[in-house]
Amino acid sequence: MSAGAGFDLEAILSRSRPALARAITLLENDRPGADGLMAELAPRRGRAHVVGITGAPGAGKSTLINSLLGEYAQRGRSVAVVAVDPSSPISGGSILGDRLRMDEHGSRDDVFIRSVSSRGHLGGLSRHAGRIIDVFDAVGYDVVIVETVGAGQSEVEIRHFADSNIVVCPPGLGDDVQAIKAGIIEIADLLVVNKADLPQAERTVLDLTSAVHLRHRTDWQVKVLRTVATSGEGAPELADAIEEHGRATGIGKRLKHQESPLAPLAGRGAGGEGSVAPQATDEELFAQLRRWRVAGKGVALATVVKTWGSSPRPEGSHLAVEAGGAFVGSVSGGCIEGAVIAEAQAAIVDGKPRLLEFGVSDERAWEVGLACGGRVQVFVEKIG
Repeated sequence: MSAGAGFDLEAILSRSRPALARAITLLENDRPGADGLMAELAPRRGRAHVVGITGAPGAGKSTLINSLLGEYAQRGRSVAVVAVDPSSPISGGSILGDRLRMDEHGSRDDVFIRSVSSRGHLGGLSRHAGRIIDVFDAVGYDVVIVETVGAGQSEVEIRHFADSNIVVCPPGLGDDVQAIKAGIIEIADLLVVNKADLPQAERTVLDLTSAVHLRHRTDWQVKVLRTVATSGEGAPELADAIEEHGRATGIGKRLKHQESPLAPLAGRGAGGEGSVAPQATDEELFAQLRRWRVAGKGVALATVVKTWGSSPRPEGSHLAVEAGGAFVGSVSGGCIEGAVIAEAQAAIVDGKPRLLEFGVSDERAWEVGLACGGRVQVFVEKIG
């Protein structure tokens, strides 16, 4: 036990389940000793492959994770799961039902499942999700799976934490693919059509495959896979694709972002806890643009040119994007950032400017990523 620190570092590093549970509770509640624990664990991070799994409610995310746990067990891989559940707007509590759908593997020594409440935090995660990921990484789990709340197309905060992002889609999306493209599908490294034994699944696969072909990425070609999570069908292929993506694009991305001198300005608070950072000043943003250009990196600039209703950022707000996805500034406070970043990356590749529009009404705003309501026009252009 670290004297007066409130945690037993040796027990935590040996993956004692009670010690790990107490450590996570310490961090979740910001109790005395939380900062000391993170300081002890920080040098040990960077070995785990962090996998984000998001998607609409009912898509089968938790059941799919249960199938993946079984597949990783066969491969001898240790896995920790951070399952974020929505909190009640009345009591602040959470049902934490995801845990029940994963209990088949929860008692294994090489599996640790932690359900946490979002506690009203927007973006699909909980406030201290980054700290919990760091704990599991530091104590040596091979894979850390993070399941987001998945309440709509604005749940894109996971892109700042995960090395590989999986978006789970139910069959029967139909024309909704166009709306979904404005949100969480834009962050996907892998698209999974779960419940692939249902009649509309094949059409959904074709629709998503067409949507993927409209995207331009230099580091990875997004794959569309089929799974039936209840039977485990497709889990081996999904695990293979996750590992392939990790080899192609690397792991530990969240740590590189945290180490950047402009990390507090680039969509996250210092320390990587997922808090919404204040908007960068124009001087800071354009200084970073110049640094990227001097380093020979492709860059694009997005600017809010018109707003209607309750837009989260005023006209003239900027978001600077580097070809690899790093960004500074904001055009939405988070609710459409994923879509704009993807369009900016495409503009860097093809050199064509874009005039984007998001939002239609307060009633339908969540469908296209503007949880705040209203509409916003954003102009995106390659710089240089």
